[in-house]
Amino acid sequence: MIEASAPPRRPVVVWDLVLSIVLLVVLVGVALLASFLSFFLAFASDPCGASVTCDTDRMALGMLIAMIGPLAVGLVALIAGVVVLVLKRIAFWIPIVGIVLVIAVFLGGAAITVSGVPGPTP
Repeated sequence: MIEASAPPRRPVVVWDLVLSIVLLVVLVGVALLASFLSFFLAFASDPCGASVTCDTDRMALGMLIAMIGPLAVGLVALIAGVVVLVLKRIAFWIPIVGIVLVIAVFLGGAAITVSGVPGPTP
């Protein structure tokens, strides 16, 4: 009778596990902070009024992207990081990429919001 041996299990890389967990917590914090800061983008509409006509649809889209986008990107990066950790692969880079993408999505939404306000006329 031939016995089939089980494939070897991957060892746990302790430094990666600890660093990944710390970075995932930081990722969640950065995503929540970016989403909170998006509420302050409403102040971009302060110059809008009778003499200045703003593109309120564009501004609303930018605020929505800055509010929901970081949370969505953070959630995807969190899930991906946990899955890679469960598979016992090197995962520290996933929250780092997630943090960069959260910041980029927030800044993109803020740029869209600000682009809805016309600049000063000469």
